[in-house]
Amino acid sequence: MPMNQNERFLDPTIPDEMAATIRPKTLADFIGHESLKQNLSVFIAGAKSRGEAMDHVLLYGPPGLGKTTLAHIVANELGTNFRTTAAPMLTKQGDLAAILTALEPMDVLFIDEIHRLPTAIEEVLYSAMEDFKLDIMLGEGPSAKSVRIDLPPFTLVGATTRTGLLSNPLRDRFGIDLRLSFYSPADLAKIIKRSANILGTNIDDDAALALAYSSRGTPRIANRLLKRARDFAAATNTKTITADTVKTALFQLHIDASGLDEIDREYMTTIVRHYAGGPVGIDNLAAALSEPADTIEDVIEPYLMQLGFIQRTPRGRIVTESGYEHLGLKK
Repeated sequence: MPMNQNERFLDPTIPDEMAATIRPKTLADFIGHESLKQNLSVFIAGAKSRGEAMDHVLLYGPPGLGKTTLAHIVANELGTNFRTTAAPMLTKQGDLAAILTALEPMDVLFIDEIHRLPTAIEEVLYSAMEDFKLDIMLGEGPSAKSVRIDLPPFTLVGATTRTGLLSNPLRDRFGIDLRLSFYSPADLAKIIKRSANILGTNIDDDAALALAYSSRGTPRIANRLLKRARDFAAATNTKTITADTVKTALFQLHIDASGLDEIDREYMTTIVRHYAGGPVGIDNLAAALSEPADTIEDVIEPYLMQLGFIQRTPRGRIVTESGYEHLGLKK
């Protein structure tokens, strides 16, 4: 049965009532990625001082690291409107045209999953990004004609988890290219403490750090695990989330101290038991796990690679010695 990504706290399309409340609104409130924040603040200040739209921004990295949050922050720091859509929603040129023609000068347009833009729509976006012109075809057949519409200067912020699927012409039109990587446990603990304070929840430092180590380096997961720990604290009439509360919550959620859950362990044990530790191709793994290959590549594998538990090789995936040790198996 395919994995329920909501249970893994990773699906960015599932609404979270906490997101709007705890999402940082300024660069000063955004925890982690200090170098990225410093550079972004320079770009924002430069655009504001010139009275121009900031260069288009490409944000990339695994799910849940703050790409959408940073897009909101860019708009807030620039003092402009924030418009948002997702590439899968843009199925025809008219969809994109409706959004672009509704923009006001200096607006920030956020396109999530930008790697999934259809080719025809992507090509329309080129002139919009480069020249602030919209070239569209009206009508069909012999009577069709091309119309050019002037657009106000705007900043496009594109987000993707798969930069390899972006075409070179589209990527080259982004003047600012920013990569978000997994967070350290120390930064995640700060995020958890900040979120707990906003939510009116008390949490011990040890508990915050324990949650951080089990959050897969991802703020979205950290915040949702905090919410679950808060539920377990409430169930036992405990006013403060303690390390014991966190231990109970993680045990009930089948999440270990490294942040691995059942599907992670099943992924590794499948390679070990059915393919002698690898190498094994992604298609065979997808069939064995009944999971789409892109889910395995985007959701499961990045963190396991970060921990050094698996490797991607030209011949396929293999489980490393550290992965065997984590599973309690001998190589």
